[in-house]
Amino acid sequence: MNQEVLLAEQINHTIDLLRFEFKSLRTQLEHSDRLAARRLEALESSQRDQEMRLRQVQDAAVQFKVLAGLATGGGLISVFALLKALLYP
Repeated sequence: MNQEVLLAEQINHTIDLLRFEFKSLRTQLEHSDRLAARRLEALESSQRDQEMRLRQVQDAAVQFKVLAGLATGGGLISVFALLKALLYP
């Protein structure tokens, strides 16, 4: 009878250890999920910022080309270039 009680206590202790291990693994998994979500948000934000900067640079380059064309070319060709830049970005 004493051995049965000891065996039952050992089994209960083992079950408690397994529950603790599962809880620990679940906590680690939740932490990893939150970390991955934050990294993804940061990457998406960085991508949006980079796309916005590229658009701004492209717009500035188009404006420079138009102004440079107007300044150097003059005349009817410059007006066509300006209209083209405004109507067909």
